[in-house]
Amino acid sequence: MATYAEAGIHLDDARKTTERLREIVTRARGTGVLADVGAFGGMFRLGAAGEFHDPVLVASADGIGTKVKIASALGRYETLGMDIVNHCVNDIAVQGARPLFFLDYLALHRADPEVVTVLVAGVAEACTAAGCSLLGGETAEMPDVYPPGEFDLAGFVVGVMERDRIAANGQPAKGDVLLGLPSTGLHTNGYSLARRALPPGIWADFDPELGTTIGDALLTPHRSYLAEIQALIGVGARGFAHITGGGLPENVARVIPDELAAEIDVASWEPPAIFGRIASEGSIPLDEMYQVFNMGIGLVAVLPTESIGTSIVAVPEAVAIGRLIPRGEGDAVQLLGLTT
Repeated sequence: MATYAEAGIHLDDARKTTERLREIVTRARGTGVLADVGAFGGMFRLGAAGEFHDPVLVASADGIGTKVKIASALGRYETLGMDIVNHCVNDIAVQGARPLFFLDYLALHRADPEVVTVLVAGVAEACTAAGCSLLGGETAEMPDVYPPGEFDLAGFVVGVMERDRIAANGQPAKGDVLLGLPSTGLHTNGYSLARRALPPGIWADFDPELGTTIGDALLTPHRSYLAEIQALIGVGARGFAHITGGGLPENVARVIPDELAAEIDVASWEPPAIFGRIASEGSIPLDEMYQVFNMGIGLVAVLPTESIGTSIVAVPEAVAIGRLIPRGEGDAVQLLGLTT
């Protein structure tokens, strides 16, 4: 006679985990959540979001990617919840939305209650910080899909905005200035290349230039830009690019009209030291680095020139990194000062 446990699925652990998570998820419920933990579907009362004349829901889904392999190897799971929540929230915030609720999907070789609890607690903490309810999620134990120690974490966020606030400050125009906001490191992109350049054998090494171990530098959480985006919208920002996979060239191109190009001076900021370490250890050309990584700029805002002064007051860490010019025959994003 075969049992589910012999197939690698541990129902007793699942029940223990559910009980542990009940209290954690309850702390991140918010006033709009109507269903308790264990319901087949999460329920959210849209009226709890406030008064809207013509509300538009904005949704996004993403994953952390192979950053989870570093966390698994080092046994460090505390910040991964921040990674997935902030990544997803940034993606809807650049559309002008504020988050309402979040769901997580966690798939593992073995759903160890300790690991699952730490991961979901991180998600709950990040949701609370973003003013977002953790509506529910799923934990899947799949030993036939994930090797021992392996797992994946994905997230889904839904936000809301008034329809008449879409592009309320107008479309990006010729002469507009590009402001960049610093990243905290790789965020959640480029880890397949980073792990090849910086293999596991050196993750425990302390790097004086980084001021920490290489592993800790690689696990630095993906930051949230929610407050900064809302502040910049208030002073006239016309568009935002969340710099994720594809770096500056691909993501900035997504938010500018076809007839314009973004001219970005890469000498306008100093990339965090971790990027230099990746480039040198992996012998990676600089142009490839800018195609893969955010290189120290995690968010780009497009503003009219007359709004620059007020925008710097609103978000002092922002730095002017470029401008919009006529496209002509050139690329949509042109990186100036890039040397090999």
